[in-house]
Amino acid sequence: MLREQATGSAVAPADRPLYGLVDAAWEFVLTTVLLYCVVTAARWLTSPDSPLAVDNTRAATAIVGVVVGIVLVVLITSPPGRCSGAHMNPAISLALWLMGAFPGRYVPAYAVAQLAGSVAGTALGRLCWGPVISRPSMRYAAVHPNPAWNTTALVVAEGGCLMLVVLMVGFFLARPAISRWLPYAVGVATALIIIVLGQLSGGSANPARQLGPALLSGGTRLLWVYLVAPLIGASLGAAAHCLLQRRLDIPAPCTYRLCGSNDALRSRAR
Repeated sequence: MLREQATGSAVAPADRPLYGLVDAAWEFVLTTVLLYCVVTAARWLTSPDSPLAVDNTRAATAIVGVVVGIVLVVLITSPPGRCSGAHMNPAISLALWLMGAFPGRYVPAYAVAQLAGSVAGTALGRLCWGPVISRPSMRYAAVHPNPAWNTTALVVAEGGCLMLVVLMVGFFLARPAISRWLPYAVGVATALIIIVLGQLSGGSANPARQLGPALLSGGTRLLWVYLVAPLIGASLGAAAHCLLQRRLDIPAPCTYRLCGSNDALRSRAR
């Protein structure tokens, strides 16, 4: 359902039609807020000079993961998130298009907005918190792999977790009765990715998560992996979902919005 029309006289945010460039602008805003929160969490939880710093690196990574998961839930369920779909990740926009839930002509606009929001949010964090963000210990909150990991392992980890996330998104959006729980599932999944992979691959799983920090810190050596691997994983996840959809007669996703759709819920419930 690419253009979800609301019933009745009022149009709820989750039921309004898709306005491509306007909603892409909302994606820019949402991704800017997300990256600002990521940088802020890293600044106060991992910087040695912070009164809130956690000495144990794994514990600090876990707390950052939980914080990011909560931020995602808030953004997805916010009015702007209900308008644009709150993808905040080019790989998610790509996957939803491949699953037939999102118009392909808007994927480039969404991707550009999300990547631009990554840079803007990181720059905003630097503006608010000062030079501490750019120190070698912080590097604008850019993620990096464990030195023992090679490029192949990094691609598999970053792409594999996105494949699983896309399968999860497809599962929820194909079932309107539970689609309203998807924001919380996305939050939990993101927190787990950061907790489990944060000390290994970096736990980015989102090109927009890494682009801004990598560009501003100058650490672009492996940036291509963090940009390409999630797109590969998302494409494989979408292909797997479409295969299961044909084999098991699973309904197509009811919406491209990660908050679910009230209109889709009503129409499928009849």
